[in-house]
Amino acid sequence: MRRRFFAYPYILWMLALILLPMAVIIFYAFTTGEAGGNRFTLSYIIKIFDMLNIRILLRSVWLSLLATAVCLVVAYPVAYILSRIPSRKTPFLYVLFVVPMWMNFLLRTYAWMILLDMNGLVNRFLVMLGFGRVQLMYNMSAVVFGMIYNFLPFMILPIYTMLLKIPAELVEAAQDLGADDGRVFWRVVFPLSLPGVVSGVTMVFIPGITTFAISRLLGGSQFMLFGDLIENQFILLQDWHFGSALSLMMMVLVFVCMAVSSGFDKETKGGALI
Repeated sequence: MRRRFFAYPYILWMLALILLPMAVIIFYAFTTGEAGGNRFTLSYIIKIFDMLNIRILLRSVWLSLLATAVCLVVAYPVAYILSRIPSRKTPFLYVLFVVPMWMNFLLRTYAWMILLDMNGLVNRFLVMLGFGRVQLMYNMSAVVFGMIYNFLPFMILPIYTMLLKIPAELVEAAQDLGADDGRVFWRVVFPLSLPGVVSGVTMVFIPGITTFAISRLLGGSQFMLFGDLIENQFILLQDWHFGSALSLMMMVLVFVCMAVSSGFDKETKGGALI
């Protein structure tokens, strides 16, 4: 009874801030919102599959996949190096990756606007070197760069955590059996770190596909992502019903990613991929 008592605040928190908002979104997604009263309809769900909306979704998925791939390529070597350096130096280097996460998300993005602007520090440096100014903002490359910068720590930390959990005895046993460093990595280290990779990919891909602040600030609203589309329905057009339908589709996508990640973790538990 005492344990249940302490669980009640968390249950109320989940009901108020998770389940209730989800119920409201589902209600609006399947009702009309006409003056005659709310009636059940699938029109907003069907409207999602308009070619324009599908094109925006595919663009968001592509940019998020690209940012996730770059984050993985950068994060894995960094996490591997962090896991192999002496433990007395690890906290300092670990803090270097965590400290940017303490700063407000928008402030970090605004900082890159100052750096990448036509009159920003990067272009001034290029002019000093004798090169011309380069348009670094208001394009897809700037949006992908913003995603990479903001979400890279979310890729590094789970991979680093999994690498730390790998018993040193397994590596030593593989070396004693004649495996060189390359085979030890691909047959022992990498398979055991895959749960961290999957967690990192999920933690980068899902925020990337739902972002709207990065595309607005660094992309200059030159093109729309799925997060921008949802925000416009709620804020600009005041169409809560279609906005809720789009949000529902995004929630389904998030749940699918989480289910895949959870299933993969179960398959790889205990080093089953070795």
